[in-house]
Amino acid sequence: MTGTGGGSGDPRGDLSLGKLAIAVVGSATGVLAIVTVLMITLQPGPVLGLTIVLVGIACAIAVMGFVSTRMTRRAYGRGDDRG
Repeated sequence: MTGTGGGSGDPRGDLSLGKLAIAVVGSATGVLAIVTVLMITLQPGPVLGLTIVLVGIACAIAVMGFVSTRMTRRAYGRGDDRG
């Protein structure tokens, strides 16, 4: 599914859902991989480990939102028709 961007040579509006999904899931996977490496190297106790994991999950969700918003705005513009 592609967008409704400009002319034939205009890259704006050309956003496939596959690219978006791969980028979003990939970014979250990267964050969770960093958290996993951190857990293996630090080997924290239960409370600190749980805290690290919860912060990692929150960061993964935040990165997913950031990447999807950035890609969507790059493809379709900011959408300043708020009303």
